Amino acid sequence: MSKQPLPQPVLDRNKRTQIQVDPNHGLWGFFNSSRKTLSTEEEEEAKGRPWTVEELRHKSWEDIHSLWYKCCKERNRLATESKERRRMQISVRSFGARSRDRTIRHTQAKIKYALTERWYAWEEAWKLAENDPEVNLKADLDTPAYQPSSFEDEEEVDEQPQAAAGAA
Repeated sequence: MSKQPLPQPVLDRNKRTQIQVDPNHGLWGFFNSSRKTLSTEEEEEAKGRPWTVEELRHKSWEDIHSLWYKCCKERNRLATESKERRRMQISVRSFGARSRDRTIRHTQAKIKYALTERWYAWEEAWKLAENDPEVNLKADLDTPAYQPSSFEDEEEVDEQPQAAAGAA
């Protein structure tokens, strides 16, 4: 195809150039923390439990977002190791990896559940705010969205039920 000859591989290890790799490169996320190709069963079983919905309810949006992507990275790492085991024809029973993947999927399902709960709570709050005269849903940055009525108006409303109770 080309008139230029193909480069020949350098077979002698002493003649090869050493390539410097950034220790924080994103592709290291496909390997375990020790940057080995495959994890041992003990390393896989040493991982923790799935998060509960109750724990996730108390987390901020940023924390949940970060946890979701850590789960994605971990599942990618496990899939990379599984593919590498098949490629190398290593017949190791990887119960730890399957169990770990199931744990991560449970955490991701619970994240979805917690976020769905937040969505429904937000939707209900929006419906309440639409009917509340003190809330301005069309407010911009210059006007406050919440404009409480004065304290005297609230006192007059409270006195009416007491007067009706005294007359009975």
